[in-house]
Amino acid sequence: MPETLDLQSSMSTDEKLRKLDSGNKVVDKTQRAIQIFGVFLTGFICLLCILPFVLIISSSFTAEKSITLHGFSLIPREFSLSAYDLIFKNPKMVLGSYLVTIGLTVTGTTVGLFIIAMTGYALQRPDFPLRNHISFYIYFTTLFSGGLIPFYMVVTRTLKLKDSYFAVLLPLMMSPWLIILMKNFLKSIPHSITESATIDGAGDFYIFLRIILPTATPALATVGLFLALNYWNEWYNSMLFLSSKVTYRPLQLFLYNTVNEAKYIRDSAAASNIPAVDIPLESMKMATAVVATGPIIFVYPFVQKYFIQGITVGAVKG
Repeated sequence: MPETLDLQSSMSTDEKLRKLDSGNKVVDKTQRAIQIFGVFLTGFICLLCILPFVLIISSSFTAEKSITLHGFSLIPREFSLSAYDLIFKNPKMVLGSYLVTIGLTVTGTTVGLFIIAMTGYALQRPDFPLRNHISFYIYFTTLFSGGLIPFYMVVTRTLKLKDSYFAVLLPLMMSPWLIILMKNFLKSIPHSITESATIDGAGDFYIFLRIILPTATPALATVGLFLALNYWNEWYNSMLFLSSKVTYRPLQLFLYNTVNEAKYIRDSAAASNIPAVDIPLESMKMATAVVATGPIIFVYPFVQKYFIQGITVGAVKG
């Protein structure tokens, strides 16, 4: 009788083990199927994101006649460098525009990031008595503004920055939204760290440089990327404040004027019944996109992980 019970118990144990193994196999197959589906889905989304860039690059190397007859395609039907020839017909101007844009981007991002970080750090400290009033003043500017005419008069008449690069540099240096983003991120740093450093004899500026800034790397990368993109893509203030007296204007304005000049020549020729098919207007638009966005694209992978973390934390903190 005991032997029968032992045999039944061993059989039931074996059956449980078999069922457990089969269940694990089903779970493993399900997880593998989900992983494979996730890989294919991610690859498909990445392909959709890459295709527009491929189309832009391909169209920039396509002859204007081919675009007119067949439209845009991922592979050039008729290869041509005429668009780039027109853009780089004056290499000195292109190089000068690049240097001006790079200088504005580096200077504005560095100085603006430092000022925004100091502002956000001061506004999040609970021992700063005016933090709520100043925060409301900064937030108020996101709802109401003086308008274009007062802004133009302040820059040109009050500050006398007409035809000066400072007219492009200063307005983009601080943004209320970026200050709020930095402030919300710095709230996640415990204030007890600041109090401990103060007790040890550290000053506010020392605490900010040696403790706060190294801890706020994700926020600095996020805000810095936004500032750099704003400076790199800037053309409107340049159009308002930089006249033809300025030899080298920012890259975006230079490319904008190049395309407009080509369009004007083509329209004028068409109105005068003069054939001007040799002006590659459509492919030039694509070529300007390549020239303008190419360098800044290589910066994003280096700050991507900090960018995602910084924008997430800044968005959910109150």
